[in-house]
Amino acid sequence: MKIVAKVSIEQVEVAGKRVLVRADLNVPLADGVVQDDTRIRGVLPTIKNLLERGACVILVSHLGRPKGKVVPELRLDPVAEHLSKLLGRPVRKLDQVVGEEVEKAVAESKAGEVLLLENVRFEPGEEKNDPELAARLARLADLFVNDAFGTAHRAHASTAGVAKHIPAVAGLLMIKEIEALTRCLEQPGRPLVAILGGAKVSDKIGVLRRFMQLADTLLVGGGMANTLLAAKGYDLGDSFYEAESLDLAKTLLEESGQSRCRLELPVDLLIAQELKPNASYQVVSPEAVPAGWKAVDIGPETVKEYSKAVAAAGMVVWNGPLGVFEVPPFHQGTEGVARAVAESRAYSVVGGGDVVAALEKLGLADKISFISTGGGATLEFWEGKELPGIAVLQEKTS
Repeated sequence: MKIVAKVSIEQVEVAGKRVLVRADLNVPLADGVVQDDTRIRGVLPTIKNLLERGACVILVSHLGRPKGKVVPELRLDPVAEHLSKLLGRPVRKLDQVVGEEVEKAVAESKAGEVLLLENVRFEPGEEKNDPELAARLARLADLFVNDAFGTAHRAHASTAGVAKHIPAVAGLLMIKEIEALTRCLEQPGRPLVAILGGAKVSDKIGVLRRFMQLADTLLVGGGMANTLLAAKGYDLGDSFYEAESLDLAKTLLEESGQSRCRLELPVDLLIAQELKPNASYQVVSPEAVPAGWKAVDIGPETVKEYSKAVAAAGMVVWNGPLGVFEVPPFHQGTEGVARAVAESRAYSVVGGGDVVAALEKLGLADKISFISTGGGATLEFWEGKELPGIAVLQEKTS
């Protein structure tokens, strides 16, 4: 992927224009109340900038996975209410995504007003990037702004298709994401330490290979580490690993031996017989996992080793938990390394909802240099893939 600078909202005239903003308002709800407003707060600078400069803002977002059907509990009314409080001004929530009522409401809107369309994934054409839906969305506005980095790896009607019909530029959050993630690839601090966790090697093969070329040290945890340990010949008892990916894992280990990057795997493991809260556990070396037990976290010695690498880093990038952190006491590995990253002087970039949730739970999120709002999008960007929601945006001319 050739990384190019994109035009932002700050470089275009917006006064008197209707601006369609693709936001990521996919937030957790409980009993009709927003539980975590991080994503809503993320788009506030873009909305405020447009309003202050005389635009009418029309927001479009998805919520959950309704798969082209109207799901009442996934309507965006609670989001509109919460956003209105944060903005300190009314947010007019519309009950449809497109159609005559929407077009009428938009036609009546004025500069300084905010409208929120209904959950765009209620439309069956959204995830299919239906040209007709994209055209109908585009008719609502003079300008398209993509500020939803978390969905930028999806070629949907509201992320990519709409840009075929009206000028498209990046929101302020999108610009921050592109700049921070590009810095990791093009201007990495040294030593560069990459931490990769999560369940499957097969899901992250591209980014593993990218950082094996780019990083000085690659620290692996979670189910991914189990698969690599199994590929080295360890019998891991009843541990989860990808049996079908063992040949791939062996190839990765061979490639790491030829790389300047030091690949580190756990030297000890937290093992349990049951994956339930407060289950009893043991700490063993990888070669000592008994039958009937499963590796569910990195052990304390591994936390120490990984923390040493982090302490010496000039830059740290991290995606994916290092154990089953959502089930205590198997959160200890992720927590230990999270504390090391937070205390490090390195420029740190964290992406992926699980690790971000862990950092927020520990009260460490504000000690991370940059938290990406993307999961899959962050990984694909780092891997070097072209993200459709970014590719359609206007490029800066030198």
